[in-house]
Amino acid sequence: MLTSLLHQSSHWFNRLALWPLLFVSHFLAASLLAWHLLAQVDFGFSLAYPLLDIDQHIERFGPENRYKTGFGETSREEHVRLFGEITRSIQSSGEGLAEIQYTLPNGQSSTLMRLPEVIHLQDVARLVDHYYLAGLTAAVLLVVLGLYVRQRQLTPPRPRKVLWVTGASLAVGGVALWVIGPVKVFYWLHEYAFPKDHPWFFYYQDSLMTTLMKAPDLFGFIGALLLLLTLILWALSGALLLRGFRRGRALP
Repeated sequence: MLTSLLHQSSHWFNRLALWPLLFVSHFLAASLLAWHLLAQVDFGFSLAYPLLDIDQHIERFGPENRYKTGFGETSREEHVRLFGEITRSIQSSGEGLAEIQYTLPNGQSSTLMRLPEVIHLQDVARLVDHYYLAGLTAAVLLVVLGLYVRQRQLTPPRPRKVLWVTGASLAVGGVALWVIGPVKVFYWLHEYAFPKDHPWFFYYQDSLMTTLMKAPDLFGFIGALLLLLTLILWALSGALLLRGFRRGRALP
């Protein structure tokens, strides 16, 4: 009786849950790897800088800041350095955010962010920590399920089917994003991701952090870059994964 129940449970798990769970874990693990790789190059900020005209944006809004002075006089190299320091702090659970300073051409230095901005980026750093935990958990689950598939010599879905389901899912998500509006989705995510009593919206005139990043334009650029690299890593590793499953079935 027990053996029969276990067999039936295994059968339904293999048929309904195994492959979706495996491929979702694979995609999440690939996205974490993409995020980590992009973090090593500051999420392409140097590339986005001329594409988004960030220099002109800083020249316009830097002098209008109500709390900090002189930021409009800082150089491109200083902007790249500052964003790199923010990236490294966020990747390190928010350490050092309050100490980041910008330097004027005359050598004078000033802290880049006020306390509300630091608190917001600390919240972002906590989300990134959770993202790493989720991605690493997904990677472990992927290995476990992959070994299970090899041990049972199960037949994986055809690559065409995997591509079709993944493409359809991304297309639905893209259409939903377009219909709702990227800005509305951006605001909705912030409202539900961060503590209600913590500020996350800053006008350019109140925040050098927001001015430096030309928010939300830079976030759209980073999101597109992250999705592109995730898909590349997912496709390459997925091809190796499916090949490994096929070889597993060829074993005696």
